[in-house]
Amino acid sequence: MSQHPDFSSRSAAAGVDTLFSHRWSPRAFKKTAIPIETIESIFDAARWAPSCFNEQPWLFVTSSNDKDFDTFLGLLNESNQVWAKNAGLIGFIFSKKTFAHNGNDNNKAKFDCGAAWMSLTLQANMHQLHTHGIGGIDYANVYTTLNISPKDYDIICGFALGKIDLPNTLSDELSAKESPSGRNPLDSVWQAGIR
Repeated sequence: MSQHPDFSSRSAAAGVDTLFSHRWSPRAFKKTAIPIETIESIFDAARWAPSCFNEQPWLFVTSSNDKDFDTFLGLLNESNQVWAKNAGLIGFIFSKKTFAHNGNDNNKAKFDCGAAWMSLTLQANMHQLHTHGIGGIDYANVYTTLNISPKDYDIICGFALGKIDLPNTLSDELSAKESPSGRNPLDSVWQAGIR
């Protein structure tokens, strides 16, 4: 059984790089340490994402196989802890609520954080690593546990990052979901001109 997912069911338009069509979010991770140089390059790629007024409102708080890993894991819902425990890194994405230059609300911050998330994900893929965004987290305790001010930041989600493993390392229920999903047709998400 191959650790490489089967992307044959995904068909992208001519000219779309496989960097995009082969991105997916597995749950089967192999417990493997990630070199600090690799981690730095992944988050540095996020640093170069575009943002409104070059605000760079994202904050990534992470732990990788060290004394804090179990604390970070405990901030995920139990159903996510089951598989995320094998990731090489667990993290949380925060979005700064206001602009630094004038203190006004930044209603583009979450959009910008999405761009940074995609940047770090694609850089991780270039290192043969994968990411999985996690909405099922302990929202009430993330701020206090990680010492982040809810007055200044919104928590967006958690995430796991690591080396992919075989689907059969998961429960039967999760293993059945462990394949790249399809996408809606292009004409359902793109409108050229006025209808």
